[in-house]
Amino acid sequence: MKLLVFSDVHTDLSAAEGLVKLSSFSDVVLGAGDFSAMHQNLQATVDVLSRIKKPLILVPGNNETAEELNDASGCFPNIKVLHGSGINFKGFDFWGLGAGVPKTPWDWSFDLDESEASKMLEGCEMNSILIVHSPPKGHVDGVDGNHFGSKAILDCIKEKKPLWVFCGHIHECWEQESVLGETRILNCGPKGRIIEI
Repeated sequence: MKLLVFSDVHTDLSAAEGLVKLSSFSDVVLGAGDFSAMHQNLQATVDVLSRIKKPLILVPGNNETAEELNDASGCFPNIKVLHGSGINFKGFDFWGLGAGVPKTPWDWSFDLDESEASKMLEGCEMNSILIVHSPPKGHVDGVDGNHFGSKAILDCIKEKKPLWVFCGHIHECWEQESVLGETRILNCGPKGRIIEI
């Protein structure tokens, strides 16, 4: 199965258009959050992405809430929003968790603390494909020597051993990869990348 994975479009409609074109080479498309820019212009971005003719699995970023993303995408039957929930597609389990984890310093941001995130990750199946907005602590999350990822997501990876983790959030690490045990981790970025599993 071929996945098109991306994150952090942030209302860049030309990037969204590029993803629509690239999607023809995939079986399913995964978006790891931040389609909006501080809760603005979400619908315009989702409207463009809705032209993807493949199943589209999205998690909210910290720039839009799960409710906002559900509202913006609810009329498109090919879009499924995951946030503390999962779906099985073609024999693979997908689990999604959006938001900034841990909490960011911005009062407008949609965030979870580590304990909230940990609880929402409990249902993640073993050997799944994990789509999260925030990276795991210590992996594709570094800025100037500091690590901004989530311990709850890191612990989930250690326990549930997902095949892949797709994330975003830390722009400085876009398109970077890491490995934890057998799990491959990718900070996707807005250009999109085809992954074969």
